[in-house]
Formats: sequence, structure tokens, C-alpha cells
Amino acid sequence: MEESKKGGKAVGDEVLNWDLAAISKAVQARQLSPKELTKVLLKRIETENKKLNSFITIMYDHAMIAAAQAEQDIVRGDIKSPLHGVPFGIKDLIYTKGIRTTMGSKLYKDYLPEEDAFVVKKLKEAGAIIVGKLNTHEFAYGTTGDTSCFGAVRNPFNPNKMTGGSSSGSGAAVAAGLCFAALGTDTGGSIRIPASYCGIVGMKPTYGRVSKRGVYPLAPTLDHVGPMTKTVRDNAMVLNALAGYDSGDPYSAKKEWEDFTEKLGTGVQRGVIGIPTSYFFDHLDCEIQAKMEQVIQVYKDLGVTIRFVEIENMEKISQAHRTVLNSEAYTTHRHHLDRHPDLWEDEVKSRLQTGETVRAFEYLEAQEIKKLAFQSFNKVFEQVDVLLTPNTPIMPLDLYKREVMMNNENHHIFTVLNKFTGPSNLTGLPCISVPSGFSNDGLPIGFQLTGRAFDESRLYQFADAYEQATKSK
Repeated sequence: MEESKKGGKAVGDEVLNWDLAAISKAVQARQLSPKELTKVLLKRIETENKKLNSFITIMYDHAMIAAAQAEQDIVRGDIKSPLHGVPFGIKDLIYTKGIRTTMGSKLYKDYLPEEDAFVVKKLKEAGAIIVGKLNTHEFAYGTTGDTSCFGAVRNPFNPNKMTGGSSSGSGAAVAAGLCFAALGTDTGGSIRIPASYCGIVGMKPTYGRVSKRGVYPLAPTLDHVGPMTKTVRDNAMVLNALAGYDSGDPYSAKKEWEDFTEKLGTGVQRGVIGIPTSYFFDHLDCEIQAKMEQVIQVYKDLGVTIRFVEIENMEKISQAHRTVLNSEAYTTHRHHLDRHPDLWEDEVKSRLQTGETVRAFEYLEAQEIKKLAFQSFNKVFEQVDVLLTPNTPIMPLDLYKREVMMNNENHHIFTVLNKFTGPSNLTGLPCISVPSGFSNDGLPIGFQLTGRAFDESRLYQFADAYEQATKSK
């Protein structure tokens, strides 16, 4: 077919609902044209973004130039990676050279970075096409995703509901088929919460696995960068491209490259999943509780042994995470608060200012508790392969709602949404959010798997086993 010789067939809207792996296969077989694919995707973004507000900047010209180059490369047989010719979105906290990077803030609404973040360079080296910059809770300091100087991101399953944050635009865009994968950041759950609320897969890799150079910091000892995708396999494919040592990032870990797709499809019979006996299952929404019971049963049917475990010091660990987050976030933004007090979203500014009251001894005590956290989790991992927990205690609330009733008490949503996700930012352990179906109102529910340090492959193995077992249901 003449069209195939030129890089692929014309593209219909139906392919925008395919997963990354299917798109990759078709593009590399020259059954899909990267140029046509990108053109159709950009048209869909233009229409759907008016409803969801997931993109801050749409990179029409840059995307089409990259797509044309990808098409030429693939026609020549110069295929750089499975991501070659596949459109991506980038959270607008991650620098893109010469492309507006706003952090969701008026302070940076016209900021043009002088170089790409390390992860953006990695995607470009892999041949990925970047179609735009995705909305974020201002400076990534919020778990709801509805506070940005560019407006709230709306949940694709109900536009009146929050997406979760701070990687709100990334979650919504992938779920709505506006890109085949996106990059997010996670300091207390900012990949996993929107992944759960938008029904997609989100991975927070081990601290140091993926470079943070060129990503605007929130709390440097807690920040992570990771992929958000439609499927587990897609996610592993993207992490293959992102992972690697970066001498320019002092937190980067020297680890040999591995193929994170290698264990997919190998089964999990004889595996052991740990279920915490406290903290993670306290005061759960009834629909999340029911869904967790279904997830556990699926794993039992797959031949997995379920073992109930006690993780010591969880309340202390959770509080230590909040102390470190408040202190480091204030330190990061103190100069902006002093110099530009009127350019902030009020809620974010007020939250940052609370960090000024954290005293040195409290921060140091939190760092000591971090050591206890490693001990507590490592002790459990002597007995199990992975831990299974809910992602959040509650379903998505209406946009801008801030109070939630739990255990007959009112709680601020920021203390609730990251209750189950924040501890792994303190430990730096890898976690993946996996979709587990929908509520009675049609809103997505996800669960979380946590693993040993640098054991992402095992997390993908267990996540994929669940995904495959439930795919046709």
C-alpha cells in the first residue's frame, strides 16, 4: 500500500482509544502514520480540552515537526525505541526548552526554560512526540487538582468532580485519550491519586530511579517523577525510557538498566501479598472497601497467598511525611512568598506559610522517623512480595470541596487524600496505582501496590496479573 510506504495509513478517531503498546506496534509496522496520528490527536485535544482543561499549552507546531521527523526515521528503519512516534503529554512542572512551563502559577505564566528536563531529553531520545504541557495544582502543592491559575482540571468521568492532584492534567488527559502517556510528579501521592480518580495506571518509582533534574522542586527529599498510562504494560514501557543514572541530579541512583516489561505475563502463583491490619483500612468509603475485597479475591484466585501484616509506627511515619513536606515546601518557595506575595492562589500560599512554623528539631525528628519507616517496611518485606492497600480513603469529591466527614468528624481534604500515599514518599519505596473498576456512580476506583526499593519489575508483574485477570470483566 502506497500510504504504508510513506509511514502509515490515514488515521481515524478510533485509534485514539488504543493503548500505547498497540499504537507503538502499528506505528513501527508502518500501519499508522505518526503525522496523521498526531494531527488527529491534536484535533481531539482542541475539542476535549475545552471541557476538561487538562492542557495549559498545546504544542501544535513542535508536535507536528517531531511527528514528521519520527515518520522519516521509521520509514528509514531507524526505530529508536517502542515510544518512537507516540504522542505524550508533560506535566507543566517539568521543563521544556523554549516552551512555556508555568507550574500552574502566575509567577511563571510566561517562563521559557533554557533546557529540557532530563526526563524530557530521555523521551525525545526515545523518539516520543510531545504534544503539550499539562495542568497542575499550583506548584504541585495540593492533592485535589482544582487550584491552578489556569483553572481547575475536570474529571473525564464526571466534570463536576475533582481529578485528584497534583498531576491533575496528566490523569485527565490520559484517561480521556488526549495522549497515550503522560509524565507526572509525586511528593505525597500526586501521581497515584489522580491515576486512581481517573481510572489509569500511575507509577511512583523508587526514589532516585528517575532523575528530577529540570523538574521544579516542591520537597526535594520527597519528590519523584513517573509515568501515567492506560495499562500496566504501557507504564513499564515508559519507565524503560525514563530510568537511568543522571550525574546532574545529586539524588540519582546508580543502577543497571533493566527491562521492566520482562516479568509481565509470568504469573503470580506462589506470590505473597501483604495486607496491613491497621491504618490503611481505617474509615474507608464503603465502595472502596468493597472493591478492595474484590481485588483480594482476584489475587487469591490467581494463586497468591494473602498474609495479614502489621506495619509499625504508621501514625508517626505519616506525621513525619507531613513535617518534612511542610518544611521543605516552605524552604523551596520562601523567596517567592517574600518577593511576590500577591501572585499566589490563596489556598496554596496559606498552606506554604504553615511551613514557616516547623522548627529545626521537628524536622530532624522527622528524619529520624524516616529511618524507623525503612525498618518497619523492610521488616514486612521479609514476609511478603508486595503490599496491597487502597489509594485513598474517599471517592472523588465535588470540585473545590475541602471538608469531608470521616468517623463523625470533619477533616480537611488535604489531610485525607494523601493519608495512604504519603508514607511511601518518606521511604522512597516504589508504588503503583492500578484501576479496579468503578463506583455505583461511575467514578473510577484504584488500589495501590508497594514494593521493595528498586523492585518495580515485581510491582508491574503483580499489577499486570490483576489487569489481565479482570480485563474482560
